[in-house]
Amino acid sequence: MCGRFTLTIPDHESLALALGVDPDPLSAELYRPRYNVAPTDAHWILRVKEGRRELLPAKWGLVNSWAKDAAGAARQINARVETARSRPAFRGAFEHRRCIVPADGFLEWVGEKKARRPIWYHPAEGLMHLAGLYESWRDPRSGTWQRTFSIVTTPANDLVKPVHDRMPAILMPDDLEAWLAPIEDGDTEALVALQRRLRPAPVDALVATAVSPRVNSVKNDDADCLVPEPGALPLFAK
Repeated sequence: MCGRFTLTIPDHESLALALGVDPDPLSAELYRPRYNVAPTDAHWILRVKEGRRELLPAKWGLVNSWAKDAAGAARQINARVETARSRPAFRGAFEHRRCIVPADGFLEWVGEKKARRPIWYHPAEGLMHLAGLYESWRDPRSGTWQRTFSIVTTPANDLVKPVHDRMPAILMPDDLEAWLAPIEDGDTEALVALQRRLRPAPVDALVATAVSPRVNSVKNDDADCLVPEPGALPLFAK
């Protein structure tokens, strides 16, 4: 499960350059750093279309093209790697609409329900490239199109496992181009090979930091959410 994540890069230009995309003034107006991205929030995805990388806004929570409304978006924020290739909700996107969700950390919680303590899993520096799937959905009432996405998850690695049994699929550098490259219709062998690339991240790829309980509320989305909480250890006592 991945239910919250972060992208704290300060400006759109820096993000675009890190992802190999030309900065876009219109996108720059929409961009802001995020310290507590929650389901159904607007975010960014990177895709390849006609050989060109595009950094586009999208909402977190995949809505299928055949859906009558967007009510199910929050139930499709994640796609399990084991079933994403076969489950009808994600099958078409896995075959033809794969993307990267840029992030620099994700959050999980330990402790009792009334006193949950957030743990921020993040690289020591730099971006994470999360494997994502996206769809475009037309609202039948307004006629407007909306781009939505889901984050693929894998079993947790040994760092995350004491807190949660799932984690986002973090693409390693050697996997990025393969994940974004188009696959011909019916090429099952290529799809299976791609699915096998999605595996738990190496333990040394991430750091676990106990952060402020402010992040427990989706209403809070500022730098104070990620202030380390040294008194929150031990991290892994459920």
